[in-house]
Amino acid sequence: MNRPAPISSRLPDFTWDTLEAAAAVAAAHPDGLINLSIGTPVDPVPPVIRQALADASDAPGYPLTAGTPALRAAIADWVARVCGAGVDGLGVLPTIGSKELVAWLPTLLGLGPGDVVVVPSVCYPTYEDGVRLAGATTVRTDSLTALGPDPRVRLVWVNSPGNPTGRVLPANHLRKVVDWARERGAVVASDECYLPLGWSAAAEPVSVLAPEVCGGSYDGLLAVHSLSKRSNLAGYRAGLVAGDPALVAELLKVRKHAGMIVPAPVQAAMIAALGDQEHADAQRERYRARREQLLAAFTGAGFTVEHSEAGLYLWMTRGEDCWATVDWLARRGILVAAGVFYGPGGAQHVRAALTESDEHIAAVAARLALP
Repeated sequence: MNRPAPISSRLPDFTWDTLEAAAAVAAAHPDGLINLSIGTPVDPVPPVIRQALADASDAPGYPLTAGTPALRAAIADWVARVCGAGVDGLGVLPTIGSKELVAWLPTLLGLGPGDVVVVPSVCYPTYEDGVRLAGATTVRTDSLTALGPDPRVRLVWVNSPGNPTGRVLPANHLRKVVDWARERGAVVASDECYLPLGWSAAAEPVSVLAPEVCGGSYDGLLAVHSLSKRSNLAGYRAGLVAGDPALVAELLKVRKHAGMIVPAPVQAAMIAALGDQEHADAQRERYRARREQLLAAFTGAGFTVEHSEAGLYLWMTRGEDCWATVDWLARRGILVAAGVFYGPGGAQHVRAALTESDEHIAAVAARLALP
């Protein structure tokens, strides 16, 4: 029987599975493993959010794929406040975390063989995974002029602040991307999950929905956000997308059929999270302190930290193959992500997350000081 190839055959090995050998070395350290390889929150979920989840836990009926009216209003208000967008004419939708939307966006938009999706040269692997799932073609570039008048481009991903680099794209750069895509009828999807985490006044992150970027129109634009890092809700799978109301309406139609629904208690928790800035400010300061410690520790050990002016990671190099650096750190009980995970341009870099506990962050410097 001639069966079709499984969808998984389109995908590479899961990125973090390739770190298993280094993780085993790091775990053998006498003082244990310090895991800086993945940006998973370790701090408690704020009480105001946990209470909202508990209060909404008696939820026997099906939730709304579009989100409750209260949630949609909370999302619109938050996007207006944080992104500088106007509430009028803005489409909003809750998502099951941001990774789910990133992975399925090309498919949800109807892309397939013959279509081209542009992603940054060094970027989050799930952008390309999503293109593979749709059967489309990925082009890695940071310069759209290199593409020429290619009519096959249907989607352009931008990511600022960037993962893994922490690079912030200025408003004029984003505006050029938006103008280029609009001239060709392509969609711009902006991954802004780290937008509230800028660490340099000289490189303040700006949303694709900001007037200086979008020109007051959301046509062809989608901004993707997450509450995983801002509110420690990675375990809740709470994300959102905002932008072009026609595109958001199309996503909603397909998601209704596919059952892509945020659970009702999580929707209630999202309302509480979006409406409370105090816990987000406190969490931001925790990350700021951890960043300062790690930056001093790694630069003191001879690493060169590049970009990293925003977000939750340090993007670093020792001028050698990234796997040699991963091994050097693993022997000190420190696990980091290999730069090649994010594209060929990261072959001499590693990424370290700021999301470990204060105790472990403080221990990094002592371990890096060892020969």
